Amino acid sequence: MLLRTRAALLWLLLCSVGPSALLAQSRGPLSDALPPVAQNNLFRSQARGPRMLTADEGLAILGSALESRHHVNAHADCSHLVQSIYQRAGFPYAYSTSSELYAGVNEFRRVSRPQPGDLVVWRGHVGIVINPTQHSFFSALRSGLGVEHYDSRYWRGRGHPRFFRYSENANPTVLAT
Repeated sequence: MLLRTRAALLWLLLCSVGPSALLAQSRGPLSDALPPVAQNNLFRSQARGPRMLTADEGLAILGSALESRHHVNAHADCSHLVQSIYQRAGFPYAYSTSSELYAGVNEFRRVSRPQPGDLVVWRGHVGIVINPTQHSFFSALRSGLGVEHYDSRYWRGRGHPRFFRYSENANPTVLAT
C-alpha cells in the first residue's frame, strides 16, 4: 500500500510538475537559481509589499513533499508535516495548527483558485495541493503519508476547504488568483 501511495505521488508530481520543479529543488533556494536581473526584480517586488509564490516556487514545494517521505516521521501530524515541507523548500513560517491556518495566519494569503504547492485547509486538517485540476493533495493521513482528492465524498463531508498561498507578511484576505 505504501509503495502504491509513493508511486501515485510520484506520478501526480511528474504529471503536474514536470522537470522544472525538480530542477528548482536541486538548485536550492529559488533566488540562488535566478539570473541577476530576475533577482533584482524579485527584490523590487518584495520591497513593494507582500510577494506571493510563483507557480515554479509552488512546484518546488511539491518536490520537497516528494523528498519528505525519506526525512519526515511517518507518524507526524498534518500541520507539522506541511510546515516541515515548506521549511525544506525554503519557505519558513512559524508552526501553526490546521485550525489556525484555516482562520488565516500572516505568512499565507487566502486564494480562490489554488495552484500546486498551495495549502488546502479544513478545520482540523491541512495538506499541500498537488494538481488543482485533479483536486489532489498530499498530506499525513490515517494510513500514513499519501495523496487524496479534496473533492472526494470523505473530504466534502469535512466541509468546504480553504486554499492559501505562501506570502511573506500577507494580510489574511481572499485573492482571485
